[in-house]
Amino acid sequence: MEGQPQSTGPQSTRLFLALWPDPAIRHQLREWRDAWGWPRGAAPVHTDKLHLTLHFLGNLPSDRLSALREELTVPFEPFRLELGRAVMWPHGLAVLEPNAEPPELLALHARLGEALEKLGLVPEARKYRPHVTMARRAGGAELPVSGPAITWETRGYALVESRPGDGGGYIVLRDYA
Repeated sequence: MEGQPQSTGPQSTRLFLALWPDPAIRHQLREWRDAWGWPRGAAPVHTDKLHLTLHFLGNLPSDRLSALREELTVPFEPFRLELGRAVMWPHGLAVLEPNAEPPELLALHARLGEALEKLGLVPEARKYRPHVTMARRAGGAELPVSGPAITWETRGYALVESRPGDGGGYIVLRDYA
């Protein structure tokens, strides 16, 4: 039909699992982000997108969403995460790392990895390095000397959709509290 977009195959959805901050933690993350000295061309992460990724799932067929929502339910033990180390990673990635990696965080990451494998998905092979991305293309950024540590009392994790284009954005598809 004229004027109708042509279908190019099954629809896909770009997904990840994350610790999703409440408004108070998001505010503290924004303050940390704004304490950096960003060079020209840096791309600070928008406040609404600040989070801590557990697993990146990538583009998956949208018709799998219903099953994914259920199958990604794993035991969760609330824990305290203390963020407070501003670090520059290779390729101009500015991150805020935890002062220590709580064993409960690492256990959650492992349980979710096992759930992904049961779904036929392959978790990333690299060692997990928990962090909140503050900016991309930030080579040469001035790191904040220090600041108050963010104490994040985690209550769950989330399945999140990443919508590129049209301003993008993240949509929480399911909270696992």
